[in-house]
Amino acid sequence: MRTKLVAYFLSIALPCISIAQVDSTQLKTRDDKRNQVYNYNNKLDIPLTSVTAAVTIFNFTQIFTKDRTPEEDILSLDIEEVNGFDRGVAGNYNEKAKTTSDFFFSASIPLPLIVYAFDDKMRKDYLRLTLLYLEAMSITGVTYSTSQQLNNRLRPFTYNQDLPLVQRTSGGAKNSFFSGHTALVATSTFFLASTWDDYHPDSDMKWVIYGGATLATVLTGHFRIRAGQHFPSDVIVGGLVGSLSGLLVPKLHKNKEFGKKGLSVLPVSGEYHGLRLAYRF
Repeated sequence: MRTKLVAYFLSIALPCISIAQVDSTQLKTRDDKRNQVYNYNNKLDIPLTSVTAAVTIFNFTQIFTKDRTPEEDILSLDIEEVNGFDRGVAGNYNEKAKTTSDFFFSASIPLPLIVYAFDDKMRKDYLRLTLLYLEAMSITGVTYSTSQQLNNRLRPFTYNQDLPLVQRTSGGAKNSFFSGHTALVATSTFFLASTWDDYHPDSDMKWVIYGGATLATVLTGHFRIRAGQHFPSDVIVGGLVGSLSGLLVPKLHKNKEFGKKGLSVLPVSGEYHGLRLAYRF
């Protein structure tokens, strides 16, 4: 899983660094401003995405190389010391549930980019949507990885006395708070739901997509808990962080001029030079 996560955030950072060299007018002149659903500021958004992705990658090199927990500390764990809200899942461990949560993670990450490629309205803004999606995922990633850096909360399975000590004392067993799987699935699916809503404001399908985003997030969290990888509080925080990132990034980039009625004047160049007047009813 460590390799998958690092490779994923590398795939975010490297394209953003190279895209930063693209002429900033490409995204701005592609459509009439009133026809652009989202604004994108190359000078602000690309550095933000690149930096947050780079910090996330650095954090991963730290959180996946934590020192092992001393055996005596693991052997002295007492379920009664776990807070009442989380206590019921201390000791959980289920490999099948872990595999299922990995499936939700792997399926959700590319989902927005696949949908955008097949949707007529969204495909014309594929680059802009992709860059915004990478920004949302990077923000979630840096929040998650920083949280893991700042604390060493033991995963629920460390309380399972039937598991070998080598597994319970591993450095990765101290990465319980908060749930990265749940956070990233929430970011991906709620970002898709939010952007779909903005491009199809009159479609009833948006409620299906919002419902799907909620279900995917809840199920991912459920299986992470059953697997013994996270406590309920870890999953709740991950879901909130991820969904907020997925919803707020599109909202903060929403073009206030989109769909606005009125007269527009645009320069025209080529075989003829002059101005184009257009009135939106």
